[in-house]
Amino acid sequence: MSNAEVVLQATNLSKTFLAGRAGLSRVRVSAVDDVTLTVHRGESLGIVGESGCGKTTLARMLVGLEKPDAGRIEVGGKDVGSLRAAGRRALSRDIQMVFQDPYTSLNPRLTVFDLIAEPLTVHRIQAKQSARRERVAELLEMVNLSPDMMSRFPHQFSGGQRQRIGIARAIALEPRVLVCDEPVSALDVSVQAQVVNLLRSLQSRLGIALVFIAHDLAVVRHVSDRTAVMYLGKMVETAATADLFTQPSHPYTQALLSASPQVDRRRTRKMAQRIMLPGDPPSPINPPTGCRFHTRCHLATSICSSDQPEYVEVGGDHLAACHHTDRARSQIAQVVEDVTSSATGGSST
Repeated sequence: MSNAEVVLQATNLSKTFLAGRAGLSRVRVSAVDDVTLTVHRGESLGIVGESGCGKTTLARMLVGLEKPDAGRIEVGGKDVGSLRAAGRRALSRDIQMVFQDPYTSLNPRLTVFDLIAEPLTVHRIQAKQSARRERVAELLEMVNLSPDMMSRFPHQFSGGQRQRIGIARAIALEPRVLVCDEPVSALDVSVQAQVVNLLRSLQSRLGIALVFIAHDLAVVRHVSDRTAVMYLGKMVETAATADLFTQPSHPYTQALLSASPQVDRRRTRKMAQRIMLPGDPPSPINPPTGCRFHTRCHLATSICSSDQPEYVEVGGDHLAACHHTDRARSQIAQVVEDVTSSATGGSST
């Protein structure tokens, strides 16, 4: 995958927001801090982390809905920040978004035809009404909906169907990158797998790259070729998904896996006995100095509170930001050995 064309490159992105009432009481909240990521053609990059860690803000910056305070975003090799309004709008064809809530993201006053045809109208594609209707019908069939539904309104559909409409609208311009911000978290469990499988099918059929944001590790593992982990606005680990789930190098990643027994029941139950995070995540208004995770980390030492760890390779394309990567990897290796020994000995886990 590293030899494939880079379709999305974000470098040192940062974003803060003002919180509180106007006046002296207003404070700055650090939502995203110095985040770098790369997405290749046809690749799926999963992004996971606790609620409030900055995943959605990052997604909105990638598609141009939020302007970063610092950093650079390139889509198809073009710097988005250097383009004029017309250039940015043209470039928006290459990157589209599927939102978390499939109802509020759709205008309730527009029919399905108007919703899906709107991008075609804005970008002046297929000016004839008949051609647009044919294209909308094709898109509806691609997301497994009947073209006969194009005269209906969003409230006449289920949550899963509304999300399919949102996906059809997002792929109408044939983008190179599709950013999915927790696209199944608002759906019933019974339809989540259908939507996830649809996204994978469309990715294979259209050759698009996915940036898939979620908090469900099982979904991310199924969808993603690579997975990135965020904590309190920072990227703390990125690796091939198989590598990250079997050899996590950051203590926070290990804690996430230990809290998700559905990923690997035998191993994560063992890990859960070893990794218990104390307290709550620190406030983004006043994040800790040094490593932002040190206040909850079981491996933390004095250097963690004073020096911010560098985001460096720990093997191949596996990146992590931790002063004690060797200790973390040694720990997970011991856990795997313990589980293997238990399984061999016939003990129940």
